[in-house]
Amino acid sequence: MAKPIATDHRSPGLGDVRGDAGIIAESVVVTRVDAALAWARKYSLFPYPFATACCAMEYMSLSMAPYDIDRFGALLPRFTPRQSDLLMVIGTVTARQAPILQRVYDQMAEPKWVMAFGACASTGGFYDNYTTIPGIDRLVPVDIYVPGCPPRPEGVLDALMALQRKIQGEPSLTAFSPAPK
Repeated sequence: MAKPIATDHRSPGLGDVRGDAGIIAESVVVTRVDAALAWARKYSLFPYPFATACCAMEYMSLSMAPYDIDRFGALLPRFTPRQSDLLMVIGTVTARQAPILQRVYDQMAEPKWVMAFGACASTGGFYDNYTTIPGIDRLVPVDIYVPGCPPRPEGVLDALMALQRKIQGEPSLTAFSPAPK
């Protein structure tokens, strides 16, 4: 003969706070809107690779299996500045390319971030002549610098995670706040 299954006949009613709290704790996530927007922006970066030199090979290796930049939400490069929010300046920038870089930056929508990828983009590298721009921070504001010649993919991923922490810490709803009187 089968044994009867023991059941608890007390069902949580509407007045049982512990029962309602248990149901809410299992099915509802509570957060602030600006925190949710910051989290979404953190994992939805659309990079524009402004690749000019040998660092581009290291940039290409970021999409390979050992590094997999896709897990950080930044795999798909956008080759139009109007659809991107992360400008990755990869390599040497010369005086002839400076107006082009400035135009690309100006065409990007807000919010936008800039990464100087490698020693040449950060400081001009080992070039000491009149044609090389000694650091792109003379042209556009830079949010994060990646050292190295060429930088290792691990360094680029560390810089990307640092940029994500910076993005998550920025206020998301400042554009929607009323202007002070």
